[in-house]
Amino acid sequence: MRVLISTYGSRGDVEPMAALAVALRALGAEAVVCAPPDPEFARLLAAADMPMVPAGRPVRPLVTGTGPPPTGDFAARTDAVLDEHFNAILTAATGCEMICATGMFPAAAAARTAADALGIRYRHVSLQPTLLPSRTHPPPERPGRPLPASGGNLALWAHDADSMHALYGAPVNRLRAANGLPPLVNVRDHVHTGQPLLATDPVLDPLHPDDTGITQTGPWILPDERPLPAALDAFLDAGPAPVYIGFGSIPMRPRHDIARIAVGAARRNHRRIVLASGWADLAPVDDRDDCITVDDVNQQQLFPRVAAVVHHGGAGTTATAAVAGTPQTVLPQIVDQPYWARRVSELGIGTAHTGPTLTTRSLTAAIETTLTPQIRARAAATAKLIRTDGAATAAKRLLDT
Repeated sequence: MRVLISTYGSRGDVEPMAALAVALRALGAEAVVCAPPDPEFARLLAAADMPMVPAGRPVRPLVTGTGPPPTGDFAARTDAVLDEHFNAILTAATGCEMICATGMFPAAAAARTAADALGIRYRHVSLQPTLLPSRTHPPPERPGRPLPASGGNLALWAHDADSMHALYGAPVNRLRAANGLPPLVNVRDHVHTGQPLLATDPVLDPLHPDDTGITQTGPWILPDERPLPAALDAFLDAGPAPVYIGFGSIPMRPRHDIARIAVGAARRNHRRIVLASGWADLAPVDDRDDCITVDDVNQQQLFPRVAAVVHHGGAGTTATAAVAGTPQTVLPQIVDQPYWARRVSELGIGTAHTGPTLTTRSLTAAIETTLTPQIRARAAATAKLIRTDGAATAAKRLLDT
């Protein structure tokens, strides 16, 4: 069997899909990945020896604001994304029997439309729960479509379906008509399907019993065999376990203030610091030898050797820290990050900094709580319950069906 894996977003959208592709290959299937053309994603997939088809524009310049600003109104930008991704996916999917897609909604809609045009199977993937209808949480706000002030979650999700169709229905239906496909009346549910794969762990992300149709597999973790850089390895061996500070693909502005606050908070807790530059380009605030700055390193190797992980609350970083049994302090910013911050706090495996203003004092208190023996013990105990076979489980389910 040959499967096209399609994704568009940051590393948190690309790496899990690479893990799925590797798991499919291990079961004898062929896989090819459509992903953003950022050099770091090309390196990631090349390291996994996985064929890549670039689709869309590089994501990092869009997220960090270092590229040219987008042109046209919302509808024009949606049309452009749909066309770019549809053409790339349609070509790459030649000879495939299935398309498995996630990422930004117009890119996923392009993947579903390509599958429909080719007459092949399609499975939708959610890498986090907050975009799937549920009784346990409301939908996110959509551009220009505020949620009603009242109504239960199910009513809000019905409103969300109307909002998504108002935003994306016309451009998706134009693409479908151009390819001889009938129009849709509910574009969200057609793209997400009634049976999505959910790449999360049931301990970190428990589902409501009535939320049927979702296949929860556990997180999709791409095995990372890279050794830590020699300088980082030496730093870790040279003293007590440090605090890791990193915010992945979140720009975190103003970056100098964020670095100053985070490093200062760790120092007030008498901890050394591993500062990950990330897409925020964080840099040391001084030349003291208690802080080392790293770029892209193996978190699976690093997190078990640090005292705490201070991060943005992305699904991947949350799961990696949980598997390592390392306490977490989460500073949520957007989309699903508040959800993961809340779950970390509810499970007692860390703390959530959810106040309106981040200060050295407030982050110092959060890290101090995270480092308590009770949370350290709870994080270690919870690590034994987290699934690490999610990609293999999903790959087997895809091939079995």
